Amino acid sequence: MRQEAQVRLNPSEETIQVGPTKIRFLVTGADSNGSAAIFELTIPGGARLAGPAHSHDAYEETIYGQAGVSTWTVDGEPIEIGPGQALCIPRGAVHSFANHGTEEARALATLSPAAIGPEFFRESAAVIAAAAGGPPDRAKMAEIMRRHGLTPAPPTA
Repeated sequence: MRQEAQVRLNPSEETIQVGPTKIRFLVTGADSNGSAAIFELTIPGGARLAGPAHSHDAYEETIYGQAGVSTWTVDGEPIEIGPGQALCIPRGAVHSFANHGTEEARALATLSPAAIGPEFFRESAAVIAAAAGGPPDRAKMAEIMRRHGLTPAPPTA
C-alpha cells in the first residue's frame, strides 16, 4: 500500500540568524527523501560568511541570485551573482561568500543531495553569537563543520 506524502508549501520554513546573515530554510532532506535541501540567504551590505571558507565532498551547492549582488569566492576566484544568475559549486571546491555592496543581497541555495540541514546552521549560529561580534572560536566551528560533512579551509595569511 502506498503511503500518502503530505504536500505543502515551504514544509520546513524556519529562519536562522547566523551572524549578520539570515538563513531561511524552505525544504530539508526529510521533506525531499534526501534529494535536496533548499534555503534562502539574506546577506546585508558589507557582510560576509561568518565562519571559515569550506568545501564539502558529499553534495553540490547551487546558488541562484534573487536580489542585490553577492560575491562567491570559489577556489580563489571571485564570482559576482546578481538576480537571475546561477552558480553551481562542485564537490570539493573551497568557497565563501560576501556582499561587498551597501544593499542587501538575497540568494537561493540548493544542496543536492541534502547532506546538511537547519541543525548545522543552528549550531554555527550559537558559536558565532557567543563570539559577541569577534571572530568565532575556530576550533568549535571546525568541529561543527566536520560533524556535518563540511571541511574547513586552512586559515589564510
